[in-house]
Amino acid sequence: MPLHKKNLTLDEFTIQQLRMFPNATGELSSLLRDIGLAAKRIYAEVSKAGLADILGSAGYKNIHAETVQQLDAFAQNQLRNVLRNGLSCAGIASEEMDGIEVFDDVMNNKSKYVVMFDPLDGSTNIDTNTAVGTIFGVYRRKTSIGSPCALEDFLQPGVNQVAAGYIIYGSSAMMVYATRRGVNGFTLDPAIGEFSLSHPDIHCPSETDTYSVNQGYWCQFEQGVQDFIVRCQQKGMSQRYAGSMVADVHRTLIKGGIFLYPAMHSKPGGKLRLMYECNPFAFIMEVAGGKAINGYERIVDIMPADLHQPCPVFMGSSLAVSELRLCLKNQYILSHA
Repeated sequence: MPLHKKNLTLDEFTIQQLRMFPNATGELSSLLRDIGLAAKRIYAEVSKAGLADILGSAGYKNIHAETVQQLDAFAQNQLRNVLRNGLSCAGIASEEMDGIEVFDDVMNNKSKYVVMFDPLDGSTNIDTNTAVGTIFGVYRRKTSIGSPCALEDFLQPGVNQVAAGYIIYGSSAMMVYATRRGVNGFTLDPAIGEFSLSHPDIHCPSETDTYSVNQGYWCQFEQGVQDFIVRCQQKGMSQRYAGSMVADVHRTLIKGGIFLYPAMHSKPGGKLRLMYECNPFAFIMEVAGGKAINGYERIVDIMPADLHQPCPVFMGSSLAVSELRLCLKNQYILSHA
């Protein structure tokens, strides 16, 4: 039966998907709806920026020595609370937290899943009205159901994600999530207060005429990355860069392109966080037909050693990522000749 995208809410969509699998428990669908609820609450606050006293620093720094914004803390609390009070999450890890938080009670210990998230990516851009967003990845836990979850449930490669997604808070709020069955986008309809299916079965175009990178760091990029950017310029490709990963990768997913956040001399391991930013987007991009690499291997194949480890990122249209990989390979050969 065809899906009528204008009338199908997130709840209706997840229930329809559930009906396709008679033995499914509905736990993942419930978890996604919980995240959708938190997203609506976060968007309600983000949309007040400039009207309410919610901008600026929260007065402390996170584990990355970054100043936490008031809206970072608000988003963190909203996601934590809906997942803690729901029935579908055994524990969480967040970019804003030092370690994991175990929801150690009878009901949550029965859950199959743990969630990792960046509660508000790009929050320093809010005071300039640039789109920001929430990023999340869902993993099936490795420890026994009925017991508290543990660190090993979180330190898994991104390929083990059962679902991943993001919510972009811009001119409208849009929730995009992927399972292995596909990528679908839902736009918040303010008339009914529900996310409604607006972008069914998203595929990233294989070809592109745009690239997204902070070219101000040019002198810190390795030669292979510089060579690729020169190729882009020689082809007449347009540069698009908002400085918010959610905004930049969302555009890349929908319109095609390549998003680059390479390693630099000052950050040889990269800057973006593997578990909270790179893995979820890499999973989404691959399900949508694109590619996501750290320069030499698939991002989702990386075995994490730490909850907060960084990672270089190159993701987007398959042909562009393949060309970038070739530039890096050629430079490696030249440098080791």
